[in-house]
Amino acid sequence: MGPAEWLAILAAGVGAGGIDAIVGSGTLITFPTLLAFGLPPVVANVSNNIGLVPGNISGAVGYRRELAGQRGLLARLGPLAAVGGLAGAVLLLWLPAAAFRLIVPVLILISCGLVLIDPRLGAWLAAQREGGRARHSSLVLGAGIFLSGAYGGYFGAAQGVLVIGLLGIFLNENLQHVDAAKNVLVATSMASRHWCSSCSPTSRGSPCC
Repeated sequence: MGPAEWLAILAAGVGAGGIDAIVGSGTLITFPTLLAFGLPPVVANVSNNIGLVPGNISGAVGYRRELAGQRGLLARLGPLAAVGGLAGAVLLLWLPAAAFRLIVPVLILISCGLVLIDPRLGAWLAAQREGGRARHSSLVLGAGIFLSGAYGGYFGAAQGVLVIGLLGIFLNENLQHVDAAKNVLVATSMASRHWCSSCSPTSRGSPCC
């Protein structure tokens, strides 16, 4: 790739990082950009999510004030997000690349749908909190965080929207606190995925996976 392509990828990464910190759908920008420059789908997916890890981490740092008092929650949910991310990465690396090429259009459509309903989801969650109807269920919330981590490990687009929805439904916190926790959990699942995906997508069976 030449300088123009690198600049385009840099611009897409900066934009996606900002979107991920706020909502969590930056992959819908960077993944198609990498595909447009000729990367195979699985390689583009792995490279894309590794590149977004710093954005999620910086988003968590930016929300550090809102993270106050959430250490216990994140200590419980963080390992589930990490194990989920690892499980999704293992599926991505072990399943045939043809399977990913077939399913990724469906995942992109689902991700776009999640992005479209995000404003309505935010309004609904606010109404739930104002009415005191937030439900506390550690088991269901934990299972949801694990599954969203697995989705993030396999593909990742709009994972942040899923996590925001889960935290907003089961926790009685304002959106800023929910968004802060979301950044930590998504960064955790992506870092776990990165640990597994650091081996080449073609090196299936490597000890790191």
